Amino acid sequence: MNKTSLKERAAEELRNYAIVAAYLYVCLGAILLYKTALLREEGVAFLPHGLAAIKALILGKFILIGEAVGVGSRVQPRSLVSAIATRSVLFFVLLITLSVVEELVVGKVHGRSFAATVAEFRAHAGLEMLATSLLMLLVLVPLIAFKELRRRNLV
Repeated sequence: MNKTSLKERAAEELRNYAIVAAYLYVCLGAILLYKTALLREEGVAFLPHGLAAIKALILGKFILIGEAVGVGSRVQPRSLVSAIATRSVLFFVLLITLSVVEELVVGKVHGRSFAATVAEFRAHAGLEMLATSLLMLLVLVPLIAFKELRRRNLV
């Protein structure tokens, strides 16, 4: 591979990352704004400055890693709808898995054992985590749909 093609590939990857991260930032920002509004009604001060941006950058990189390793590329559903659904679920599972690994690493960096991090994670598990996970799946569907349409040269 010559330097020009490597440079072009790097520029394309950076552009893809920026697009995915921007999309995730808008979606996550809207979700966090809604959460802030709900918590304020209950008298809880919650203003997650930068949280949406950080999460969007992390999840965006996870999505690009998934694309690089070919998540969902072996499964070739016949219809466009089933391809989008299958790839969305597979990327959703990847994001959940990598997010758990990320939490374990962050816990370790902060001096907590894996057991303590898992115990803290379990304590926060419940309806809010389920709702957040389902929202993330819904956020992924249009993103994966667009990527699948581009892959099939339909847009």
